Amino acid sequence: MHMPYLKIENDKQEAFEIIGGSVQAGVIFLCDHASNAMPDIYQNLGLREYDHTRHIAYDVGAETVTRTLALAFDAPAVLSRFSRLLIDPNRGTDDPTLVMRLSDGAIVKGNATIDHAGIQHRMKQFYIPYHEAIKTVIDKSLSVQKIPVLISIHSFTRVMNSQERPWHVGILWDNDPRLSLGLLEALRNLGSLVVGDNQPYDGALSGDTLNIHATKRGLASTLIEVRNDLISSKLDAIKWGERLAKVLYPLLSAPELQEIKFFESRTLLKVR
Repeated sequence: MHMPYLKIENDKQEAFEIIGGSVQAGVIFLCDHASNAMPDIYQNLGLREYDHTRHIAYDVGAETVTRTLALAFDAPAVLSRFSRLLIDPNRGTDDPTLVMRLSDGAIVKGNATIDHAGIQHRMKQFYIPYHEAIKTVIDKSLSVQKIPVLISIHSFTRVMNSQERPWHVGILWDNDPRLSLGLLEALRNLGSLVVGDNQPYDGALSGDTLNIHATKRGLASTLIEVRNDLISSKLDAIKWGERLAKVLYPLLSAPELQEIKFFESRTLLKVR
């Protein structure tokens, strides 16, 4: 079941939610596209309400998977509380898809003529506070001499721009192999999954969340994409969260993950 369209009656929607797990957990979970919340002053951005329940507005099931993982590890998590149609926190500030004008066939009329001032307003209200929240949680962990691994949870649609995607789950990563290679192997060893390596998207995206908060700070990280028809119900999303927790648990104990180590990025500027 997809998230109902959440309309906010004023312009005071919070930009983020922090789940306050232990800073000693050694891992922080992120969910860039957890919500489809939209202040009503934006008048649905000219879209049908149905469009706000689709993957173009948020990552179906990702919030529940993230909450399940945070609970399993007693770990902190940071979740967005606004629709990616307003502004996408998993984009660099110079990325042309930061504010989408067209998304999977839907023309976003409310974004078509947005100017620099309009983008800056959304940056100040949503984008910057979300990223500041992530930085705050990382800094708290580092302040107790615990170097955290960052794991970002997303979901993808089975068909995009009329193209079928065969993967059940994808692992997206840049040049830091410390967690991603082991995770790819562990998921493939389950035997029942089609696992994408930098599919359905490439994990090297200039200015995205993990590029900013992990790659540039030398923190180990990975991005997990689960196909959204597999987690569209709350029960299925919880099961996937529990499955990922079992796979991640032995991997996160590796000592090399608890080191600050810099890898040269191969960042791209492309649509994710």
